[in-house]
Amino acid sequence: MTLRPKTILLPALALVLAALYGLGVHAADEPKKEAKDGKAAAPVKAALTVTVTQAQTAKLPMKISANGNIAPWQEASVGTEANGLRLAEVRANVGDVVKKGQVLAVFASDTVQADLLQAKAAVAEAEAMLGEAAANAQRARELGPAGALSGQQINNYLTGERTAQARLEAAKASYRVAQLRVAQAQVVAPDNGIISARSATVGAVLPAGQELFRLIRQGRLEWRAEVASADLARLKPGMVASVVATNTAAPVTGKVRMVAPTVDAQTRNGIVYVDLGASPDVKAGMYARGEFDIGQSEALTLPQGAVVLRDGFNYVLKVGPDSKVTQSKVGVGRRVGDRIEITSGLDAQTKVVAAGGGFLAEGDVVRVVEATPAVPAPGGSVKPVAAPKK
Repeated sequence: MTLRPKTILLPALALVLAALYGLGVHAADEPKKEAKDGKAAAPVKAALTVTVTQAQTAKLPMKISANGNIAPWQEASVGTEANGLRLAEVRANVGDVVKKGQVLAVFASDTVQADLLQAKAAVAEAEAMLGEAAANAQRARELGPAGALSGQQINNYLTGERTAQARLEAAKASYRVAQLRVAQAQVVAPDNGIISARSATVGAVLPAGQELFRLIRQGRLEWRAEVASADLARLKPGMVASVVATNTAAPVTGKVRMVAPTVDAQTRNGIVYVDLGASPDVKAGMYARGEFDIGQSEALTLPQGAVVLRDGFNYVLKVGPDSKVTQSKVGVGRRVGDRIEITSGLDAQTKVVAAGGGFLAEGDVVRVVEATPAVPAPGGSVKPVAAPKK
């Protein structure tokens, strides 16, 4: 059978077209594959340029914080000893600085002055009677041996002398009482100090014992710090405390005078009495905060900017060899200057982001600029020194 040329050419042409189509598809996919491979090979862009640092050991001060009231070291209640006298003059007011023995108030003393004169006259009368009785007794002693006087008369004269002597002593005692009442007409300061309260009113007739003034003895104030019972054993008399009465006032230096021997059963706090230095910003009745300096201890520290607060926890951002950031929770303690103590969750060899960690997240890639090890500064703090950029 003879084949027709047309029948032979059609299948061959179909095969050629299929081959050309396949080559075209492969050629079209090749640029896409190359483009995909090129994209995977491109470097990842850094999220942030950071400086890394490492925890450094430094000596930090150990302090115990506390709050408490400021109160007078001792208060003196200045009252009247005179009974029923009218207050004629008040010479001191609240806030006055007074000296021991200074007159603060004066009572009208006309009545007690008259009593003093009467007592003085009674002393003079008793002295005259004693003189007469003494003369009679002396004559009785001289005439007794001669028998000119009976034994009873002699005894009467001698008894009269002793009685007159006793009456003179009583008169002198009454005179002394009158002098004291005159002196009590003036109210004087019992010690140096500052007047903190005054209830004296001119014209008032007051009973004995009525308070007129209240005095802060020697102007001394103390801070009564409430300290947890667990910390009381670490505080000793003589330790230094820094007390701040208000946010705008400068700290006042004090010294522990006494640690209370008991602890409050409700709060489990004990009172530590701290003598305060003179300061115009500190007033009795203020509520103050302060710290006790109990020494130094070594600690791992980081710049405060290296610690990030998130969701109520403290974190540092560790930088791995691949420049990727890993978030790690740490415990923090004391803060001194720009340094913060790391109590857990970090060792001294780990590199962390020194600043700007708040802008980074877990897995971010950063461009690292190394920092030289921190150099201890005077006073126990640590001062980091940045290295030149590479």
